[in-house]
Amino acid sequence: MPKIVILSNQAASMANFWRVLIASLRENDFEITCFAPVGDEGAGKLEKLGASIEYYPLDRKGLNPFKDARTYISLKKLFKKIKPDFLFVTTIKPVIYGCVAAGASGVPCVFAAITGLGYAFEADSPLKKALNIVVQLLYRYSLKRASGVFFQNRDDLELFRSRKILSPNANVFIVPGTGVDTERFAPAPLPAVKEGPKFLVIARLLEAKGLWEYFEATKILKKKYPGATFSILGQEERGPGSIPVAVVKEWANDGVIYEGATEDARPYIQASDVVVLPSWREGLPTVLMEAAAMGRPIIAADAPGSREIVRNSVNGFLCEVKNPVSLATAMERFILEPELIAPMGKKGREIVEKEFDAKKVAAFLIDAMRRSCGKASGLNTATDE
Repeated sequence: MPKIVILSNQAASMANFWRVLIASLRENDFEITCFAPVGDEGAGKLEKLGASIEYYPLDRKGLNPFKDARTYISLKKLFKKIKPDFLFVTTIKPVIYGCVAAGASGVPCVFAAITGLGYAFEADSPLKKALNIVVQLLYRYSLKRASGVFFQNRDDLELFRSRKILSPNANVFIVPGTGVDTERFAPAPLPAVKEGPKFLVIARLLEAKGLWEYFEATKILKKKYPGATFSILGQEERGPGSIPVAVVKEWANDGVIYEGATEDARPYIQASDVVVLPSWREGLPTVLMEAAAMGRPIIAADAPGSREIVRNSVNGFLCEVKNPVSLATAMERFILEPELIAPMGKKGREIVEKEFDAKKVAAFLIDAMRRSCGKASGLNTATDE
């Protein structure tokens, strides 16, 4: 029975985003171990999916090199203990330190998934520019150890190539995000008719998610259309680029309701008419795929990642990045023409079923890993038949 380690920076995100991949790996008779940060309370979800858990120290947002050294040393020890045949690793720090530690520990097949570029690649301040240089060097060094690298959009791949982060002979793939469980995120009826549509942003409380732009756009719209409602659902964040939850709660004075955080976004999506994500850059945003799967039209900034799922005027609208007026204009379309909501939502569901189904994504990932490491690896998919 081949062994695979799945490594990321949060257990809950592993369980939410990769549950179908884990199920597919189990169907292929894999022994699965997930590496979760010490103290991560979400590890129980992974155990329910059939994975074993090992813990390692991780400072997700910190810049302390000594703490990062502890992360690397701990991962190296765990790889030597588990002796996996495969590593599948996502998110920035786990990719950087996981690939190097796996290579030093003799893990034969190492696969990195670039699910977004994060804070350092925004490069709109001296600190971010300095971080960007360091992160690029670390990525360049670590990805040399990878048997394959999965990108969720072509923009990120071309950026890595143009900055020579990838070696010329790197084995790369474009994969449609994490995919969405189309059975779990099933079409849901729209809310009962109200004075106006309800708009919902689902995002961590980070400025790069476009939350300030959303707030400014809602102020424009609330004056003209008092019947429309606006809310935000998302996990509190700390560190560079975060927006304090106290600030977001104050937005209620201007008509933007903070719904808090949740482990299950489905009831909130069902209670909304339109889902919005004005993020500056994404890998391929799962929240938009989930909203579309449930039959909701979507609005996003015309940015890498988001434009992969939003087909302008088909299943939603694109707006200019970092432009609250453009965002307000896109949202206003659904206020003035509410008859667009249902057909665009239906079209979004069709697109998800065809292109972003998580079972298809899992089959693609497994097949790519199998082919990259050879049939002797023990990976089997339906393509073998």
